[in-house]
Amino acid sequence: MNKVFLQFLMTTLFIVGATSSTMATDMKDMPISTEHMAAMESMLEYSTPNENHKFLSTLAGSWKAKVTFWMDPKSPAQESEGTAQSKMTMDGRFLEQHYHGSMMSQPFEGRAIWGYDNLRKEFTGIWFDSMATGVMISSAKYDAKAKTLTEVGSMSCPITKEKHRWYKAVTTIIDADHYTYESYMKDKEGNEYKGMFITYSRVM
Repeated sequence: MNKVFLQFLMTTLFIVGATSSTMATDMKDMPISTEHMAAMESMLEYSTPNENHKFLSTLAGSWKAKVTFWMDPKSPAQESEGTAQSKMTMDGRFLEQHYHGSMMSQPFEGRAIWGYDNLRKEFTGIWFDSMATGVMISSAKYDAKAKTLTEVGSMSCPITKEKHRWYKAVTTIIDADHYTYESYMKDKEGNEYKGMFITYSRVM
């Protein structure tokens, strides 16, 4: 048994053993090196939800959404409405959003999953929906003073043919029952423009 696999096995047993009194008792008599103990502690720290996951939980619930969308800087705004159901999953580690609405007069469904990576020290998110076969992937930082979550990511764009089109989005917390989401893209000259603006209101 190689060293890497042994370390992985010991770490896994430690995590599982934390919820099993029998296994925890059995492991007391197992010889564990300082190196393995450090690996276990690192794994435990990495896997434990913290205040960043608690922040994500404040976005859980039922929401009404009002959407304004622009195809490009010169296009007229398109408006629609939708609903979002958001809940914490994986024992408080991830926020999952399920969105229903319309886009360009067509039924639209989307899902987002947000988490906080304790090792990278950043929020990470994905979005996929019924109008695309690709997945939007981003990472974000939260400014507690400004109450803004700013993400930067990439996506496939069939219009520009870019396989990794840049985008930025800012989520602003207004209060416990309201927040906004605005996303930006770049035109052919590299200038940023607002592509979407959404206001979310909690359904009481």
